[in-house]
Amino acid sequence: MTEAATGSTVPRRQLGRYLRELRTNARFTVQAAATALEWSEAKMWRIETGQTSLRSHDVETMCRVYGAPDDMKTALMGLAKETKGKGWWHAYGDVIPDGFDLFIGLEEAARSLEEYSPELVPGLFQTPEYARAVITNNTRLLDEEIDRRVQLRVQRQTLVTRSTSPPTLKAALNEAVVHRVVGGPTVMAAQLDRLAELNERPNVSIRVVPFAAGAHRGLDTGPFIHMRFATTGDGRNHEPPTVYVQGFTGALYLDRAREIDRYSEGFAVIWGNALPQEDSSALFRQTAREMNGP
Repeated sequence: MTEAATGSTVPRRQLGRYLRELRTNARFTVQAAATALEWSEAKMWRIETGQTSLRSHDVETMCRVYGAPDDMKTALMGLAKETKGKGWWHAYGDVIPDGFDLFIGLEEAARSLEEYSPELVPGLFQTPEYARAVITNNTRLLDEEIDRRVQLRVQRQTLVTRSTSPPTLKAALNEAVVHRVVGGPTVMAAQLDRLAELNERPNVSIRVVPFAAGAHRGLDTGPFIHMRFATTGDGRNHEPPTVYVQGFTGALYLDRAREIDRYSEGFAVIWGNALPQEDSSALFRQTAREMNGP
């Protein structure tokens, strides 16, 4: 079946994961769920592994059998509509309610992440104070919502330091990120020290693309995150490699082979233009000292 017919694998895989979690939480075996839904176990397997698209009506039926809350049912029905698309635009707040962030699910499952950030420190590396300064820039948010978003960002960061199978993280930062003072000199200095500390972890590598690199490939790619996932025993991907590109009004998830190849090549070129890891850490600490003053 062609890619155009099956649509993007990202929403299908995500929908399958959430439906599997709902079934497990409801204490249904695959056999019991298949019996209740009057489907075959093979169909259940195809759904939960993202091998097939789903109708919203089918998702509604599954949610009813599993006793899913209404907001979850609404979100999954909206996601089901996206399983038939050729590509996947997800506009935040459209079909996904608060607390149901699909990017976080992908991030948690990733075995490795490669990120290019030209403007800000990546969210996984931000101190709470830096994160608050960034989030507060959105003047439409209430104080309570800002607090929740900061807490969520801090919670996400546990995957960087977790003791069991932490993902490998490679981040290339434009030098402007180092010198852009976010939250004031004290906040920024602490953030730079934090980057240097993280660079000492075996699963983290943060490098700076210096101004001297000139017009490098990052000018073409813009910011992005390339996520790869664990493989099965026979070498197949549990999830397709996915590139996440966040925009002002929504986010784009890319998983076609040619798209993945282009971003892989782009990151390799950007990484090749970056300072060595040790030199990047030295730049972080030197700039932090300058911001702290004498």
